[in-house]
Amino acid sequence: MNRSTVRSLKNLCGAIASLKTESAGLTKAAGDISSVFPSLSGIDVPPLPQRYADLQKSLVFGNERWIVREWTRLLDSLETEIQEIKARGSEIIPSVDFESDITVDAVTGDATFDNPELIAEIRKRGAVVIRNVVPKDLARGYKFEAEKYIKANPSVVAFPKDSPSVYELYWSPAQLRARSHPNLLLAQKALMSLWHSSDSSVQLSTRHPLVYADRLRIRLPGDTQFTLGPHIDGGSIERWEDPEYAKVYHQIMKGDGWESYDAFDYAHRVDAVTDMYGAGGACSMLRMFQGWLAMSSTAPGEGTLRVYPLLKHATAYTILRPFFDPQTATEFTAPSHSFPNTALGAAQELAPATHPHLQLEHAMIPVPKVQPGDYVAWHCDTIHSVDPRHDGKSDSSVLYIPAVPMSIPNLQYLVRQRTALKKFSPPPDFPDAGGKGESGFVGRGTQADFTSAEGLRAAGSGSLKWDVKNAQSPAELALLETANEIVFN
Repeated sequence: MNRSTVRSLKNLCGAIASLKTESAGLTKAAGDISSVFPSLSGIDVPPLPQRYADLQKSLVFGNERWIVREWTRLLDSLETEIQEIKARGSEIIPSVDFESDITVDAVTGDATFDNPELIAEIRKRGAVVIRNVVPKDLARGYKFEAEKYIKANPSVVAFPKDSPSVYELYWSPAQLRARSHPNLLLAQKALMSLWHSSDSSVQLSTRHPLVYADRLRIRLPGDTQFTLGPHIDGGSIERWEDPEYAKVYHQIMKGDGWESYDAFDYAHRVDAVTDMYGAGGACSMLRMFQGWLAMSSTAPGEGTLRVYPLLKHATAYTILRPFFDPQTATEFTAPSHSFPNTALGAAQELAPATHPHLQLEHAMIPVPKVQPGDYVAWHCDTIHSVDPRHDGKSDSSVLYIPAVPMSIPNLQYLVRQRTALKKFSPPPDFPDAGGKGESGFVGRGTQADFTSAEGLRAAGSGSLKWDVKNAQSPAELALLETANEIVFN
């Protein structure tokens, strides 16, 4: 069988399995956002087992001199680029306007960015601020609704416990309305249009975003406890250990050089295993961009997001770092079992001591000032963190809403997530999944709170099927047909 046939059979079996598990009530242990970050939870991380030296050996064998050469060239380029980041600060992160910088096709409904220079800059920086996606008053209203919901349900779990910032809430009316807003779906389409596949048979569509239910944040002035340091989501050791995931970074390890790495090629991301060890908060959906919608005005230093605005360089450094001395990061020491700051079942964290050449203390840049209704998005491999202190005078409030493409694995998750909504339990990826969650809460969201029919469909509900006549390739046609089978039958 060829690769396409094997994938089709695998997808069919997976689709059937997802239907069987829709009511299975899968659970995860109770907790909060700190579950997936050892630096937040304070849990001691044991050293990786010695067997990871065998993994390193398999990755570098016969390629040792090439890796050393690439490392040297990468460090030289990093030094130059970091100087520009230091000089420009937050302005280095692209900002665009929803109305003037995004074009929507009146026939297909596709959304794209117009400016080639802007596209190149977003790809280089790995982050962007899209202004005025949702009207300001509406976005402010989301916050007032969320605060009302929290006040009416004081048993809600949040982190930190004594001064909550991040709430384990997923089904409030405000969240359902924001996720399904037509403008937000168009912004997600534009973001995902930056992606492509080097394999035309891969069944994934960037033109049909799906909903991923996530938390919300209302961080109060003066907070110093929600100190989420530099990290990359989407697993940790899996980037090297899972064979399919490792193919994403082939050009960095064994290709034509780290510069040829394409962070926007999704060919090997669809079937990559990002959670091999049962992480407490691992994401089962492929999120091309993570993102949040601002519900308040927030400036640098006011509890906002920080990003490392050099996507390709940072990814290459992260992937090559384990093969060099754990302390100095200069001498080639592979094979060893050292993967700095990498823990099983957690996100990939980074620190100045373990990843010194990134100069994280200088190059982690806060996003520019945002207003309610602005949408901040960052590539799934972008290093990000939050301000260690909130030195502003008002709350820093956001709804976490990533840009998620359509694929068979993502559709399978969508079905399980739909069941969670029906029960008002936490979604499958999150702490206490399958548990009580918001089932007894006052004022829970309902289908009536979805803003649009397209948004309701993106959440796996309603009666509006995906139009197979709108497919633009054989692979997308097959995917849309399967999507309708999975979600509506």
